Amino acid sequence: MTTSKMRLYGAGVWVIMLITFLLSGCGQDNKKAKFTIGFSQCVGSDLWRRTMLEEMKMELSLHPGANFIYEDAGGNSAQQIQQVRRLLDKGIDLLIISPNEARPLTPIVEEVYNRGIPVIIIDRKTASPLYTSYVGADNYQVGKIAGQYISSQATTPVNLIEVMGLPGSSPAIERDRGLTEAIRDNKNVRLKAKVYGNWLKEHAEKQLWKIREQLKDASYIFAQNDVMAAGARNILNKLNLSGSVKVIGVDALPGTGGGLEMVSGKMLNASLLYPTGGKEAIVTAFRILSKEPFSRENNMQSLVIDSSNVQLMKMQWNKINSQQKDIEKQQALLEEQRAVYNSQQVVLNILVITLVLTIVLGGLASFSLMENRKINKSLEAKNMEILAQRNQLVEMSEKAKVAAEAKLNFFTNISHEFRTPLTLMLSVVDDLLKQDRMPEGGKNIQIIRKNAFRLLKLVNQLLDYRKIEYDKQKIKASENDLVAYVREITESFRHHAQKLNVQLNCISQDREMKVWFDTQMLDKVFFNLISNALKFTRDKGLVYVRIWQDGEGYACVAVEDNGIGMSPGETGQLFNQFYQADHTPTVGSGIGLSLSREIVRLHQGMIEVKSEKWNGSVFTVRLPLGSGHLSQEEKVTAQEDMVDLDRQSKLYTADFDLVPAVKKSDALAAPKEFSVLLVEDNEDLLQYLEEKLSEHYEVYTAGNGPAALNLAFQWVPDLILSDVVIPDLSGKSLCGKLKSDFRTSHIPVVLLTAQNSIEQQISGMNAMADLYITKPFNFDFLLASIQNLIRNRIKLKEHFTSDISGTEKLALPKSLDRKFINDFNGIIEQNLSNDKFSVDDICKEIGVSRVQLYRKVKALLGYSVSDYILNRRMKKAEYLLANEDYTIAEVTYMIGFANPNYFSTAFKSKYGCTPTEFKKQRQL
Repeated sequence: MTTSKMRLYGAGVWVIMLITFLLSGCGQDNKKAKFTIGFSQCVGSDLWRRTMLEEMKMELSLHPGANFIYEDAGGNSAQQIQQVRRLLDKGIDLLIISPNEARPLTPIVEEVYNRGIPVIIIDRKTASPLYTSYVGADNYQVGKIAGQYISSQATTPVNLIEVMGLPGSSPAIERDRGLTEAIRDNKNVRLKAKVYGNWLKEHAEKQLWKIREQLKDASYIFAQNDVMAAGARNILNKLNLSGSVKVIGVDALPGTGGGLEMVSGKMLNASLLYPTGGKEAIVTAFRILSKEPFSRENNMQSLVIDSSNVQLMKMQWNKINSQQKDIEKQQALLEEQRAVYNSQQVVLNILVITLVLTIVLGGLASFSLMENRKINKSLEAKNMEILAQRNQLVEMSEKAKVAAEAKLNFFTNISHEFRTPLTLMLSVVDDLLKQDRMPEGGKNIQIIRKNAFRLLKLVNQLLDYRKIEYDKQKIKASENDLVAYVREITESFRHHAQKLNVQLNCISQDREMKVWFDTQMLDKVFFNLISNALKFTRDKGLVYVRIWQDGEGYACVAVEDNGIGMSPGETGQLFNQFYQADHTPTVGSGIGLSLSREIVRLHQGMIEVKSEKWNGSVFTVRLPLGSGHLSQEEKVTAQEDMVDLDRQSKLYTADFDLVPAVKKSDALAAPKEFSVLLVEDNEDLLQYLEEKLSEHYEVYTAGNGPAALNLAFQWVPDLILSDVVIPDLSGKSLCGKLKSDFRTSHIPVVLLTAQNSIEQQISGMNAMADLYITKPFNFDFLLASIQNLIRNRIKLKEHFTSDISGTEKLALPKSLDRKFINDFNGIIEQNLSNDKFSVDDICKEIGVSRVQLYRKVKALLGYSVSDYILNRRMKKAEYLLANEDYTIAEVTYMIGFANPNYFSTAFKSKYGCTPTEFKKQRQL
């Protein structure tokens, strides 16, 4: 960055900083953090809930920046849970909740807490310690204070009746427990009766009316809230007992209908203050949100309000209400002043910004003018430099063009050179195959012929592609009968279609269809399409070649099959150069379809494909009718001779000349000791490897991944040799599945592939392959590698089983094999003393079939399962007889033998002496 640009940049930064500073003044009144507090209330009387809400609003008036959301569930726990979820959806920063019931509300409170949102519980706790803070009075202390107050007033024996709240609610239980504790040691106070008023006035009246006879002897009624206390007073008035019975309540709420008013009006003799905790909850909430210290447990104190202090409490409450109204008026005035201040600040900022921008923009304009002059001079110098570089690039491009042309000429010449030896090879091979007596190895000669034709077809396609792509070859079109032309090409495939058991038909709507095309070039298109259709069509499949006019000026030829088809992703890339679809059952070059498209384009036509996986494909070639689309240079008056279709078809049908796999077998030959699973989709290579490896091993073959996986599980071979690119499941994926399954994890896997880059070899080893061999390969090297892997596996097995006592953990190279053997040994060790222990018990414990267990143990340990168990028992018996003071009979049962005679026979068979003789020898 130049100095001038840095100055311009710096000036712009200063302008932005100044504007930002001025604009920031508009929001100075909002510096306080705005918190959103949600409150869900569900317990208490209407007056109690209103009082709590008023206390909260009083405290919130000191925090004008806070957003307060209030929900009232009306005593319904399910509704309260839904309210809490709505509060969460609104994005609250803190939750205050007064739970109706402990257990139903516990899960939602825990969910809020686990989300990282602070939770304050008021009055009643949940059944979990997962909350941030608790605010509420001690119900036990409230009941105790009531009992102490009654005891202090009872100078003579009195009878007490208690009106409790909801049965089973924690406040009712705690208040009753506190009352009982307080009067227990006072002989003058006797709790005569208890009734449940369910916190409601009407219910309390009904319950008291039922015990009206006991009320005549009562001196005090203690109701657990003021509402039920008012009901008690009504019953006393009906019974004319108001003068002799004193009523004490709980809550002492201010306002109309509250406990303070009832005590002042002589309706109640006393009431215990039960603070709502609304103010304390808001104070605690802002301490939590502001990261200030706070108390987790906030237990508020209570006191008795009677005729001695009720007036004082009312005066304090009235004074608080008056002060709150003054605060609200002052806040309204402050809001008006703040609005005026903000509007004036905005106007001032706009004026200042306009002035600053005018000065700065004027300076920038003059500065930019000077900079533009400097930039223009710099651009002139750069333009000269660019012109010089362009001239150099033109010169280098000409040289590159000449070099590319030389490379293409070399490519063309070497391709022509390939054709001569291939032609000679094919001539000699054909002569050999025509002899009456096929020489030894005739099957191999057919393989040579087949692959020589493949190479010749590939060379021809490369030469044709080079002519079209680089030489800009033009067609030599003449008017010909397209129907006869296509029928003759189709007939050249008839014999091979029958050999493949595929029905091949050519269907035309017209007997004759005159079309202008190059007979020497267009045949490559139809040969390629028909041969591909036959390759990818399964046994007893159908291939149709249809010819028609579409009514839009085109002659259409469609090659349709019901073969394996392709996915949409494959059809989108099908005509790209050298592209081959994944998991195809045949091997190709990826040139044929790309060459076909270019030939059709030279004819001003189109080629398209429609395909569906496992439902076949349709390739359609559209050629324009008439000759108006062709230039004079592209037309020839005399028709050229048709190509030798028989010779041309050999290039495309060589792959169909399948060599029957004649596997020599000798029923009297001894079975081979080791087996190999061979996985290869190329039939020729599969037959070659099978023939060569069969001289040394028992060989199983598979042409795709799933089939190989099933054979591996079924036969558990000693080694698996697999190509990397195979249908349905790649060799690397197959290797990963084999190594991750305990049934086959011990089997060495050799990957055989043409992917010979270092990255691809590393990828193969990362797939847990034991060896990665690239094509072309030397068979002797491959055989030596296979023998070495199997030999190392034998040595490893001998090492594992050299000490069958299992006192040391087996250091198997694969963790899956190590886990299997450790589990296997553990099960046997635990059941050595069980004479009914069998192989089926091991199968149930490990979860495998009997056959799989036998093969796995045999492959890893070299023993059958029964022999292995017997050897373990013998080693255990040897140890017990040599080191422990047990009798022969005791040892017999300790190692799981039901009969001492059988144990003695088995022991002598292994060690050459009876257990008694062995024990005497050790004692000596």
